Amino acid sequence: MFQLFCTIGRTFSKGVFKHVFGSIAAACLIASVSAHAGTTVFKTKSSTGTTVFSDAPVANDTLVRTSYQTNFGRPTATKSCTGLSKAQMAQRATEFESTMQAAANQHNVDVKLIKAIAQIESCFDRKAQSKVGAQGLMQLMPGTAKEMGVSDSFNASQNIHGGTAYFARMLKRFKRDHRLALAAYNAGPGNVDKYNGIPPFPETQHYVKKVLAVYQAE
Repeated sequence: MFQLFCTIGRTFSKGVFKHVFGSIAAACLIASVSAHAGTTVFKTKSSTGTTVFSDAPVANDTLVRTSYQTNFGRPTATKSCTGLSKAQMAQRATEFESTMQAAANQHNVDVKLIKAIAQIESCFDRKAQSKVGAQGLMQLMPGTAKEMGVSDSFNASQNIHGGTAYFARMLKRFKRDHRLALAAYNAGPGNVDKYNGIPPFPETQHYVKKVLAVYQAE
């Protein structure tokens, strides 16, 4: 896999910022993409508002490889929940209830389960982004978002419908076993198959327990 991390006006290399002219950065991008035709190029905004092009998702100005999810499970966007009261959480949830209900109805999923996933994933923060690059309320990884036809993961409606559709797919694959479907949503269905159950990743095991606890308390 090639290492591409260019910006308009900057080049990022292993976390170190190197200032360059915009034309050089653009040339870097064009040359890299041309040399590796067929490679997906991600376009995101850095914390300074700079447009970033890379061959992997970017979170907090850092390249993120999806191997983290494969090997450890996917961490949720905990920063979105910091200092948030129960009342504030409920207020956030209210804004998305109708969209969640519509998505749940469309994909034959209990809306309470979708709400529990969104609560644990992002505390209903449409702008949430985890340290491994998952985005939005349902914390879609870029590859999953693309697979589900989501063009903008920070668009709440797209994110909720895409996340619900993907979770419904996991439910079908694992015969509507909530525990296995949640584990697959967090760590990928391949890991659930590999370990013939919930993978032995603390991140994933805690995730399944937390979502089910919220769901069962509804």
